[in-house]
Amino acid sequence: MIRRIEVEYNIKRALISVYDKTRFLKLVEALEYKGVEIISSGGTARIIKDAGFNVVEVSDFTGSREIFGGRVKTLHPRIHGGILMRRDSSEDMREAEMNGILPIDLVVVNLYPFIEKASERVPEKEAVELIDIGGVALLRAAAKNFQYTAVLHSPAQYDEFIEFFSSEEGISIDLRRKWAGEAFAHTAEYDAVIQNYFAGGEGDLFIIGHQPKKLRYGENPHQRAVMYSLGGEDFRGWEQLHGKGLSYVNALDFDAAVNIAGDFEEPACVIIKHNTPCGLAVGGGAMEAYLRAFSCDIRSPFGGIAGFNLEVDGETAVEMSKIFLEGIIAPGFSEEALKTLTKKKNLRIMVKSMEAADERGMRFTSIDGGILVQDSDSIPIHREDFEVVTKIKPTDEQWEALVFGAKAVKWAKSNAVVFNNRCQTLGIGCGQTSRVGAVEIAAANAKLFGHSLKGAVMASDAFFPFPDSVEEAAKAGIKGVVQPGGSIRDEEVIKAANELGITMVFTGKRHFRH
Repeated sequence: MIRRIEVEYNIKRALISVYDKTRFLKLVEALEYKGVEIISSGGTARIIKDAGFNVVEVSDFTGSREIFGGRVKTLHPRIHGGILMRRDSSEDMREAEMNGILPIDLVVVNLYPFIEKASERVPEKEAVELIDIGGVALLRAAAKNFQYTAVLHSPAQYDEFIEFFSSEEGISIDLRRKWAGEAFAHTAEYDAVIQNYFAGGEGDLFIIGHQPKKLRYGENPHQRAVMYSLGGEDFRGWEQLHGKGLSYVNALDFDAAVNIAGDFEEPACVIIKHNTPCGLAVGGGAMEAYLRAFSCDIRSPFGGIAGFNLEVDGETAVEMSKIFLEGIIAPGFSEEALKTLTKKKNLRIMVKSMEAADERGMRFTSIDGGILVQDSDSIPIHREDFEVVTKIKPTDEQWEALVFGAKAVKWAKSNAVVFNNRCQTLGIGCGQTSRVGAVEIAAANAKLFGHSLKGAVMASDAFFPFPDSVEEAAKAGIKGVVQPGGSIRDEEVIKAANELGITMVFTGKRHFRH
């Protein structure tokens, strides 16, 4: 039977081994001020020593030198015994004394950056060396024994620790329990990323959400919603500068705007409504791109999201202020633009670098009792990949329009059709149960807002099952078509295009979006 001893928690000895050296010397200073013995190794120990603080090398503490190029240094009974020993167990304390094991009351460890490097798809040999073994073992050991050992895994925790450690209140059991839970969450995420790296998209997928961000509400005000990051604390660089908090719908729309605008190298603007573009254009600058995008459908932008792939200037900000927008997202905003836009109290202003969707990214959708997972639809669209299938070949201007349309239509809800010229959408038909219905709606929208379709092109997210869509488009003035191809009636559709004097190209890639 183990005899229990009454124990008061005090920090007399700390083990510090950090890859991220951010602000850790401030922590060291607070510990030394209270006479805490600090154990460390490698680069961490050298920095502590060079800063003028006292430090005991791990190899001196254990009596064993590091081996295998540093792969084995903290995996030692004097380290893990000191962390895991139960201070209220007379038998543990007696065994520790017999083996020369001293208690370690605080463990400060952050891990090799496998999570960050894995997203860059570094070579496997390099990635394997970034898998932290000793650090994970230390975090888990300290977290398990939280009653007697505090554990910190991130620089973000240092200020909270110092505040309580320096006060009369001290480090409570509730704090130690909280940090233990955070350490286990961190190692779980770390292991999940490693497993997914080796799975390579095949086999079991481990999904770990990081630091949930509360949203104002879900798709409707009566629904709760949070946003989880699957790749770190910063949600891949999102920053809100102004306005009300995000709702579920806002987050979806901002994400769509980033991906669409990021598909273009030229200055581009997209206006999103209900997660689909109602206007998309390129131009010589932000102002021209915005005016063209807005002109596509002057009714739908009300309550929408505007996205840019370049900095928003003051002139464009003034123009956008003329209508009600839920939010604007761009890589940056000039001082003049912010001065204008922040006058609208509720307008959400978001900063995010604009880039094409990550080809290695994953998309998640929940269903009742499960999750659907697929690769991002981020295949680059290039003219060189298109195949001309009609006798009539595209002109240079038509080629520009066909590429633009192929980029635009993949972001519209299926079934989707886009009418456009080389710099802007002219009519969008989306979310239809029949493809010819999408064509009719796109044509009707173009007519409603005064856009001539004479000589314009049509882009479709999937093949045409019958010639009727091409015939309907021809009535509206369409002279070029870009589509995936792949229908059993492709020959009929191509024949219709030839008879109607329309050039047609196949991309070979379908872009359904549900």
